[in-house]
Amino acid sequence: MTSPAPLQPLGPAPAVRSAVRRPWRVWDQVSIYLPVLLMGLMALASYWLLRAAPEAALPAVARPVTNEPDYFMRRFSVKVFDANGVLKTEVFGAEARHHPDTDTVEIDQARIRSLQAGGLLTTATAQRVTSNAAQTEFVLEGDAVVVREAGRTADGSVLPRLEFRGDLLQVFTEPQRLLSDRPVTVVRGNDRINADSLDYQGDDQVVLFKGRVKAQLSPR
Repeated sequence: MTSPAPLQPLGPAPAVRSAVRRPWRVWDQVSIYLPVLLMGLMALASYWLLRAAPEAALPAVARPVTNEPDYFMRRFSVKVFDANGVLKTEVFGAEARHHPDTDTVEIDQARIRSLQAGGLLTTATAQRVTSNAAQTEFVLEGDAVVVREAGRTADGSVLPRLEFRGDLLQVFTEPQRLLSDRPVTVVRGNDRINADSLDYQGDDQVVLFKGRVKAQLSPR
């Protein structure tokens, strides 16, 4: 990948035209490794829901489905290990609730850790995480942060630290997509991009920044 020319940090700059559709070359590795980041983060979802749900009760008189939680967990920690006993994912929360009318699970003060192949660590924190019944859509709300720590791939390639930060991040797994219609910050190593919104399209490996976009790129 050709190194970009040295740029000075940008101060307050005029607004960039809406819809920056061409992904910047310095962000090539974002599009390559973000699917791994997202899938690793969400790998715990189906396991957690299956383990957390109570066993089926005996048949009872049918009652109207409401938004009132039908089960919950408080101050919990759930860990998932692989066949060799190595920790893969871990989720912490102050409280988790299942809403039967929408079949969604909410986790307050959520903190998620996921270990990828080669020991790459991805963490996600938010004041609230909500998942749908199919575990294909996840909404991180309130000080949402997703971080893949620096590390190496199986072939020895060096990966810099990668961070997504915003008030709301929506993650879809089918197809792979990360959306935010609110201001976001993306940090890769010493490079930083601020934008009014973000649309990462995993199938096309395209990052779309919209609205006012400000970039600070460090010389290579």
